[in-house]
Amino acid sequence: MAESQKSLDDLFHETLKDIYYAEKQILRALPRMAKAAQTAELKQAFLTHRDETEQQVARLEDVFETIGKAARGKTCDAIVGIIEESKEVIEDFKGSPALDAGLLAAAQAVEHYEISRYGTLRTWAEQLGNPEAAKLLDATLAEEKKTDDLLTELARGKVNTKSG
Repeated sequence: MAESQKSLDDLFHETLKDIYYAEKQILRALPRMAKAAQTAELKQAFLTHRDETEQQVARLEDVFETIGKAARGKTCDAIVGIIEESKEVIEDFKGSPALDAGLLAAAQAVEHYEISRYGTLRTWAEQLGNPEAAKLLDATLAEEKKTDDLLTELARGKVNTKSG
């Protein structure tokens, strides 16, 4: 029996479920990372991004609505691995001057994954003729890039220099 041909619509939906799951996991990880962070600026960055992530989850739910599908996630092994690495950093570097640098690096790995996913999804939404979804995804993509820029500033400013 031949497998049915899967379309870009199917891929879009599967990838949407993947990032939805990822965002839910990130929501759970950010408070733990904020609690572990030693510098006030990094703590605040994690808490601010948690609030943004809640809005991003709501935006994803709106994207699901535009394609007439229920907002459901599917396990995203990539984000599970990245979050697991952040837990290891917390355990292995607790009390160390390098802890915040490790947390920041883990956070940027998350951001880069999200930037990749949101950029792809936005492009696919455009190709699939769904400008509403593309606009929602683009708004989140812009936030993720802004967060990545902030983390880079923190790394260059205080965090990495205190890790020495």
